[in-house]
Amino acid sequence: MPKVIKTSRSFPDLFLDPLRQMGDPAADRAIQQIAEQGGHQAVGSLMKYLTNYELLGLEEQSVAVKEFISQQMALPNATDLQKFNKGIAFFWQHYRLISLLLGTYSLPYCYAGANGAQVLWISERIKSMTYQRLEETGAFVFGVMQEKDWTYGRNFIRIAKIRLLHAAVRWYTLQSGRWNEDWGYPICQEDMVGTNLSFSYIIIRGLRKLNLSISEADEEAYLYFWNTVGQMLGVQKEALPDNLLEAYHLDRAIARRQFRPSEAGTGLTRALLQTMEQQTPQPSLSNLPAAQMRFFLGDEIADLLEVPKVEWEDRFLKMVFQIPIFPQLLTLQRPNSAVMEKYWR
Repeated sequence: MPKVIKTSRSFPDLFLDPLRQMGDPAADRAIQQIAEQGGHQAVGSLMKYLTNYELLGLEEQSVAVKEFISQQMALPNATDLQKFNKGIAFFWQHYRLISLLLGTYSLPYCYAGANGAQVLWISERIKSMTYQRLEETGAFVFGVMQEKDWTYGRNFIRIAKIRLLHAAVRWYTLQSGRWNEDWGYPICQEDMVGTNLSFSYIIIRGLRKLNLSISEADEEAYLYFWNTVGQMLGVQKEALPDNLLEAYHLDRAIARRQFRPSEAGTGLTRALLQTMEQQTPQPSLSNLPAAQMRFFLGDEIADLLEVPKVEWEDRFLKMVFQIPIFPQLLTLQRPNSAVMEKYWR
């Protein structure tokens, strides 16, 4: 059988610059319509619905919200269901470690993007309600991995709500008077595709760092699953990587353009670390989250985010990732969280 040679696009500034100035037009139009009809109060009321992850009913929502969500109730055309479901199976095979990687690798990796981090910093939810925000992230990831919730349509509503939430945050951010146009557009296409990579490619890279034996087909399926979800979240299809090689090049391009020190990035990382440290089972382990972050991020990005330097040997870190001896810290056993409890297997 001849060897398949993968092709890879490059992602130059000429490609990424327009994505820096673009949000999600369809969702943004829906929020603008709501704002024109009811102002800040209407958008604020909608935010309460959008941030309630379990509230999926549409009865009390506006026509604009109902119409938008009703248009999102199907997978993208030509979705490969076999590959999509294989990506879900990959998650459940490694979900305990993936849940750890989300906090110690994916989230701080996103914070290294100085311009994109400004949205989270301005909104203040991540720094003032860090634990709740982490629960919401975990519930979203575990929720979209529930096979039955695709069958019964619940995940389509959840994803559409996240898409509207992003648009509402854009609207509030632009209304705040604190947004600098030099940062691009709030929650822009470049930042959305970078975040999507943090849930897919960066997770794969984290599992590789732990020397897990994973087939390339499984990795590609996991990337494909998140690409599909990314499209449903409003990311332009052409901005998403077609394969792991493209994911590598796209990640490098975004990092080159966006990764640099910022008050937002270091502040968000500090809030995340403090929350994780509060979950450690004993004080002697309080600096282990920082060690975990450094292990995955590498010193260059960890220094950029001002992650403290602590003395833990890599070989010890790899060992504790594999055995559930620190259940609350490593989230390798059932979490002490009502939000996450229902999704844990």
